[in-house]
Amino acid sequence: MSITQQYLFDAYRARLHGEPEPPAPGRHDLDLMRELRDYRRFRAVLAERPARGRLRHVLERWLRPRAL
Repeated sequence: MSITQQYLFDAYRARLHGEPEPPAPGRHDLDLMRELRDYRRFRAVLAERPARGRLRHVLERWLRPRAL
C-alpha cells in the first residue's frame, strides 16, 4: 500500500468516526528539515564548534587550489 493510499484510507476512516483528518503526506517535511537544521546547530554550539558556515568552509577548503 502506498503512502497516498494509506492517507486516503485513514481520511475515510476518520470521516466515518467523526474525527479530524490526518495531515497530508509531505505536509510537514519543510518544518522537519528546519528542526533538523536547528538541532544540528544546537549540537555544534554544545560541542564548541562554529554553528554556521561549516559547509561553506569545508567546500572552500576542498575547492581551493593546492600549492605545489
